[in-house]
Amino acid sequence: MRWKTSLLTLVGLSLSVSLQAEFTAGSAITDVTPKQLPVLVNGGMTSRSIDKIKTPVSARSLAFSDGKETLVIVVVDSCMIGRELIDTAKDLAAEKAGIPRERILISATHTHTAPSSMGCLGTDPDPAYSPFLTKKLVEAILAPLQDMRPAQIGWGEIDAADYTALRRWVIHPKHIKEDPFGNPTVRANMHAGANWDHVTGPSGPEDPMLSLISVQTTDGEPIGLLANFSMHYFGDKDISADYFGLFANGLQDKLDPDKSGFVAIMSHGCSGDIWRHDYEKTPKRGEDALTIEQYSQDMVDFALKALEGVTYESPASIAMAETRMTLAYRVPDKQRLEWAEKVMAEVGDRLVKTRPEIYAREQILLHEKQETEVVVQGLRLGENIAIATTPNETYAISGLKIKAASPAPHTMVIELANGGDGYIPPPEQHLLGGYNTWPARSAGLEVQAEPKITEAAIQMLEKVTAQPRADRRAEAGPAVAHTLDLKPRAYWRLDEFAGPRAVDSSPNGIDALYEPQVLFYLPGPNDAAFAKGGINRSAHFAGDRLSARFPGMTGGDFTVSLWFWSGTAKGVMDGTEWLFSRGNALALRESGDHIGLREDAEGNRSLVHTGAGGKESPLASSIERWKWHHLVVIRSGNEIQWSLDGAKTASFPVESASGKASDTFFFGGSCTGDGNFEGRLDEIAVFDRALSSEEITALSQKSRP
Repeated sequence: MRWKTSLLTLVGLSLSVSLQAEFTAGSAITDVTPKQLPVLVNGGMTSRSIDKIKTPVSARSLAFSDGKETLVIVVVDSCMIGRELIDTAKDLAAEKAGIPRERILISATHTHTAPSSMGCLGTDPDPAYSPFLTKKLVEAILAPLQDMRPAQIGWGEIDAADYTALRRWVIHPKHIKEDPFGNPTVRANMHAGANWDHVTGPSGPEDPMLSLISVQTTDGEPIGLLANFSMHYFGDKDISADYFGLFANGLQDKLDPDKSGFVAIMSHGCSGDIWRHDYEKTPKRGEDALTIEQYSQDMVDFALKALEGVTYESPASIAMAETRMTLAYRVPDKQRLEWAEKVMAEVGDRLVKTRPEIYAREQILLHEKQETEVVVQGLRLGENIAIATTPNETYAISGLKIKAASPAPHTMVIELANGGDGYIPPPEQHLLGGYNTWPARSAGLEVQAEPKITEAAIQMLEKVTAQPRADRRAEAGPAVAHTLDLKPRAYWRLDEFAGPRAVDSSPNGIDALYEPQVLFYLPGPNDAAFAKGGINRSAHFAGDRLSARFPGMTGGDFTVSLWFWSGTAKGVMDGTEWLFSRGNALALRESGDHIGLREDAEGNRSLVHTGAGGKESPLASSIERWKWHHLVVIRSGNEIQWSLDGAKTASFPVESASGKASDTFFFGGSCTGDGNFEGRLDEIAVFDRALSSEEITALSQKSRP
C-alpha cells in the first residue's frame, strides 16, 4: 500500500511537471491611489502637494511562466520610484511567491501627477505614501500569479512619429545661457526650440515606434498587453495617471468591453529628451496640441491597428537576467560644496524656492551619497521577443542603441525600471550642458553612466538569448554602392551611435576622428538613396569638428562630396562657418582650400572659398537653413570646380598646390579651429583625384531618391 501511494505520488508529480511545462500568463491591476490627502507630488522643481484625484493611479502587472522560470513585470503610475523601495517590495514578494527577486521588473510610467515616493529636486518623498506604495507593490507582484492560464504571445509595432518629438535643442554659441551655478555652460536645453532664432536644431534622434507585446489565452481571449512608447509624459492636473493610464483604460474598453480581466499597460520608453510637441513644425506650443483625452485615444487607435497584423505563439522557454553595478555621482568640488553650504545656511529650515537653492541642496546630498547601485535587466519571451531595462531617464538614442544591438528580432526598452536615478545623457551631451546634465539626484550619475548602462543592457540580452549582439542599423542604399564604385580614398557615412571614430566604409580603412562636441544618429538626407528600408543617419556638429589624415596625399588634386544642413538662424551667423578645410592643424588659412558659409547684411547665405593669401571667392548663394544640400568640390591643378545640389558646375582659378598640400582634412570647421560649422553633415567622401563632370553628375543623381 505504501509502495502504491509512493508510485501514485510520483506519477502525480510527473503529471504536474508536465502540465506546468506549458507557457502560462496572468495579469492584474492594483490600485495605488493614496488614501491620505493632500499628498506630495514630484516632477517639478519645487515642493508641491495635491489634494484632488482626477484619475486613479495603478500598478498594472503581467506574469509569465514556462514551468521552470516565472517572471513578473509591474508598471506603476509614478514619476519615479527609488531602488531601495523597489528592492524592499521585491524581497517581500519573492519570499511569499517563491521566485527570486531577480525575476521581477518594476518600472514607473513617469506621470508628473502622481504621489512622491522618492526625493527629487525640491520635493521629498511623501512620508505616508511611501510605505503604502511598498505594500501595494507586493500585492501587485503576487496578484497576476493567482490566475495563470495557458497563453500565447505576439509582437506588434507601428510608427507614431507625429506623437513624439525632440524637446532638447542645441543653442547657438552666440546665445549661450547660464546654469544654476552662474556659469555660461548651457548650449542645449529642454524646450529651447521654442525660439528658432537661438537654436541650431534638435540634439538627437527620436524613437517613433509604438511597440506592443500582446498576451492572450490559447483560445484567443485577451489576458494582457504591454505597450511601450518614447514620449516623456503629456501633463495633467490633480492626481492623474496621465496618458499612460488613459491609454490603458481606453484599450481595455475596446478589447475587453465585458470587463473579464484583460489588463493593458503603457510602459515608458527611452524619452529623457522627448516630448509631444514638435518644435521643428512650430515653435509655439499649443498650435498643434491635442487634449490629453484625444492624444490617448489616438494612441489606442494606433495600438488597435498594430494588433491587426500580430501572429501568436506559445514560447517554449523564457529567461531573465540582471546585473547590479555601482556608479559614482558627479559630486561637487570643494569650491562648489562651500558655495552650496553657504546658500543652504541662508535657507535654514524653510523649503528651497529658487533654482540656485534647489541645486545647492542637491550638491550637499550628492556629496553625502558619493555613489549608488543601479539595476539593469534583460528578459526573453520565446525566441523572438526581448525586453531590456534602464534605471534612468535615458535619451531616445540610448533605446535605439540597445534595440539595434539586441540579438532578438523584436526588443522593447523600458526605462525608469528598478530605480529612478534621473537623466543619463550620453557623454557628448554633457558637454552641451542644460537641465538634464546639472548634477542633482535627478541627473547626478557619472558622465560615463550612459555607455555603461547601455552596454550592460545589451550584455543582459546576449545572456538571456545566448546569442551575440546584432547590428540592426539601416542597410546601405544604392547611392552608397555608387559612391564606393567611384573608389574614394575614404567614405564616412556618419551613422555612428557615438564617437570618437567615424568608420570608413571604403576598403582603405581611413577612419576619421570626431572631436567631443558632436551629436549622433540624427536624420540625414534621402533615406531611399542612402538607407535601404530605414532612416539615413547623420551627425550634428555643435562646436567641434571631424578630421582625418591621408598619408601620402600631398598632391593638389582632390574631390570632396558631402551633404550639409545649416542650423544657424538668419542674422546670427558671425563671420564664416567652415564646412571643409584642408590644412595643417592650427595653421592659418593662407594656403590649402577652405569652404565655408557666409551671410551678407540681408541674411542671404552663400558658399565661399579661401586659399592662398586668404583670397576669398564666392561659390554659390541661396543656401537655405534646415534643408539638406549636396556639395561637390573638385580641385584640379590650379582650378577649383564645384557643384551644388546637382546644378551645373562652375570653376575659378586658384594657386596650384601640387606637391605641397597638407594631408589633413577637417570637416565641420577650419584647420585653425575657429568659425566651426553649426549643423549636420553626412555622407562625406574624399577622392585623391579630380572627378570628371560625368562622374559628378552621376554622383549627384544617384544621391537623390
